[in-house]
This record gives sequence, structure tokens and C-alpha cells, in this order.
Amino acid sequence: MKYSVIGYFLSEGFRNVFKNKKSTISCLGIMCVTMLMFGLFFAIGRNITHMVENIEDAQAIRAFFHEDAPEEEVIALKDQILAIDGVADVKYRNKQDAYNEIKEDLGEYTTALDGMEPDFLSYSYVVTLEDLDLNESVQSEIAKLPHFKRITSNNQTINTLSNIGKWIRIITGVILVILIAISIFIIANTIKLTVHARRKEISIMKYVGATNGFIRAPFMIEGIIIGITSSIISLGIVGALYNWSAIKMAQSQTIQEIGVTMVPFKELFTSILIVYIILGVGIGIIGSRVSMKKYLDV
Repeated sequence: MKYSVIGYFLSEGFRNVFKNKKSTISCLGIMCVTMLMFGLFFAIGRNITHMVENIEDAQAIRAFFHEDAPEEEVIALKDQILAIDGVADVKYRNKQDAYNEIKEDLGEYTTALDGMEPDFLSYSYVVTLEDLDLNESVQSEIAKLPHFKRITSNNQTINTLSNIGKWIRIITGVILVILIAISIFIIANTIKLTVHARRKEISIMKYVGATNGFIRAPFMIEGIIIGITSSIISLGIVGALYNWSAIKMAQSQTIQEIGVTMVPFKELFTSILIVYIILGVGIGIIGSRVSMKKYLDV
């Protein structure tokens, strides 16, 4: 394709953008709202998933071994536990460690331990999992080890957290798909109004022998320009809102006590930018093609 033709398409695309200011502003507004909703849902979903993952990481199972077992043999079991599929980390707790933990938990009631020595307590391992779905299989493997006594874990909490994480990902995905479908429908109908206003121009171009591709190209470029512009505007707004929210959360005493943190926006930036560009360009192209179909098929 000659550069003069490409220049014509670009100049016509930009001319159409500025010539039809009302339609352009309408498209920009709709696309920005759609992309903002997309970006906010994406950010919320990613942060909720991040928080659930942090909570999951804090969940651990406690494996106890008989108190009369030789300590060196119990210590030697660490490598075997680490080798179990799904185990992320293992921390050994001897009898003194367990005794100190109980004292800390009792707080002002530590007098209940007066006269007791750590010897009556069991050796144990605190086992952190890579994936909560492997909770039961890890427990069954630990139960096969020598000197094993019992395991304590909040299976219900672990299963609940795992299910929450799955449903969050599913719901977020469904919402994003719905938003994309709605945005394509709205943009297509908005551009259709613009094309309808220029139907005489299109008819004349067809009459003089212009191909469908030649007629469609400036409108598609117009849609792409609007899409990219909407992407830039939306990305700036989402970034500003996100950073403001992150600062407010960091300053909240409640959030500090819970220990919840937001994903840094720089980790979301690339993903959102790519999605926005694909969404903006894609909607612009699809919307233009759908809108012009009626006039080019005649």
C-alpha cells in the first residue's frame, strides 16, 4: 500500500475524530467508563486474590510427635516432611519452644504452669503449605512418619479460604467478560450513529468505485484513535485512584493491625495497559465494522 493512501486513511481518521466532536466525546465517555469499570474490577479482584493468598500463606498445620521419641530422630524427619509434595516450609518446635508458646498464650494466667516442666509436651513441626488444596494429602503423608502422634489444623478454615479464592477469580472473570460484551454493543451503536450521519458520503464513495476496505479504513482508524485515547485517559484515572486508595489504606490503623497490603500499582500497570490497548483497539475495530456492515452490504 502506498504511503499516500496510508496518509489519506490517517488524515481522514483524525479529521473524522475532530469533525464529529459530539460523537467522539460520546464514544470517549462510554469507553472511558467501561475501561474504568474494567480496571477497577481488575484491581479489586487482583487485590482480593492477593489478600487471600497472604491469608493462605499464614495457614499452617501442626504435626506433633510422641514426647518419648528420641529428639534427634524427630529432628531428622524435617527433610522427609519438606520432600512431601505441597509443603512450602517446615519449622521445628522442641519442648521448650512449645512451653514458651503456651506461656505466651496464657498471658497473665501463666501461674497455671507452676510446677510443670516442658518434658510433658510433644515435639512438633509447623508445616506451611504451597497450596491449600493439598492440605489433606500432606496430612496423610505426615501421618506415615515414625513417632507420629497427631495433627492439628483448621481444615474448615483452609477449605473456606481455598473456595473463596476460586470464586473470586471466577466472578471477576465473568464480570470482565460481561463488561467487554456491553462495551462492544454500546460503542458499535454509538459509531453507527456517526456512520448513519455520513451515509450519503459512503454512498457516493461506493458509486465512484471505492472498495469496502477503502471506505471502512478511515472509520476503523477513527475507532482505534478513540480507543487508544480512552485507554490513556482511563489508565491515568485508574492509576491516580489506585494510588490514592493505597495511601489511605496504608494510613488506616485498622488495616495496619490486620497486616493487609495492596498490590503495588506498578505490578498491575503492564497488565492493565495491555488489556486497555487490546480492548480499545479491538472495540474500535469491531464497532466500526459492525456499524458499517449495513451500508457496505448494500
